[in-house]
Amino acid sequence: MNIGPYSLANNVFAAPMAGVTDRPYRRLARQFGAGYAVSEMVTSRRDLWNSLKTSRRANHDGEAAPIAVQIAGTEAQMMAEAAVYNVERGAQIIDINMGCPAKKVCNKWAGSALMQDEPLAIAIAEAVVRACEPLGVPVTLKMRTGWSDSGRNAVALARAFEGVGIRMLTVHGRTREQGYKGHAEYDTIAAVKAAVGVPVVANGDIDSPRKARQVLAHTGADAVMIGRAAQGRPWIFREVAHYLATGELLAPPLVAEVRRVLVDHLEDHYSLYGEFTGVRSARKHIGWYVRDLPGGEAFRDHMNTIDDAPGQLAAVASFFAQLADAADRLPEAVAAPTEDSRHRGRAADVAA
Repeated sequence: MNIGPYSLANNVFAAPMAGVTDRPYRRLARQFGAGYAVSEMVTSRRDLWNSLKTSRRANHDGEAAPIAVQIAGTEAQMMAEAAVYNVERGAQIIDINMGCPAKKVCNKWAGSALMQDEPLAIAIAEAVVRACEPLGVPVTLKMRTGWSDSGRNAVALARAFEGVGIRMLTVHGRTREQGYKGHAEYDTIAAVKAAVGVPVVANGDIDSPRKARQVLAHTGADAVMIGRAAQGRPWIFREVAHYLATGELLAPPLVAEVRRVLVDHLEDHYSLYGEFTGVRSARKHIGWYVRDLPGGEAFRDHMNTIDDAPGQLAAVASFFAQLADAADRLPEAVAAPTEDSRHRGRAADVAA
């Protein structure tokens, strides 16, 4: 599969999630077999470009190509300028956010709120493409099925976006009105795929290798994008990729591997955020890793009392060492995320 000049390793992608898909997370997703990983959204507001938050989001040190950055905003010219700003800082693909359902984003008419104003949505896509084309940078776009159940306009917008030069479309199978409630539907994604010639990526509730294959078969999509199901479960990318390629399910990961992966993730996390912020922002990641494990809830409560990196690392190592004494591998029941566990702790992050 290709996006512009870039050939991707496979068709299993890591979704952009604000507060989650920072550089350490993206590197981890790629390490575990994601063929493509998109950054958390970067604002188009010029006055915030020099903020610490934006500088961290624009950090791609050591990241494998292609580097994809998602931008969010409400004005065509500002979005075009934001695209160029990120290209100058290493972005090789620009993704436009028209999928985020968060109120703090939609109340400013960004994210999926743009789907209510089709002329503005199309103008933004056209402006960003026009700014990136001379730089040789392809532009992609992520959206929902529509704003509400009575306003599913993804097919009409997909045709328009393709017409102005968007090179790939990702569709989350819910409306903005749904947020993350209920179940994703895939008929609209199938309709989008049938309506356009550019690659289409299916997103929403893809939480297992079998589900990924079912969604690809139902929609005819070119790829799947996994978001919440990968939180604390980065091995889902290799599991899905392996199953799609061979039809075989991989065994759950070894406890020793999970321990090593989490420790490495934490150290990379601290290197980006520093100890004070890193320890506190890492708590949600640790919570996702242990949420369904024996003693995980009590350990998560204990983790919230630790304020230094050495203490956090030591506690994680000790927890998994005790777990390894009981079993070599994660239990089947907790090796893959569940519907309930995916919905716990949603206040900590916003899937774009």
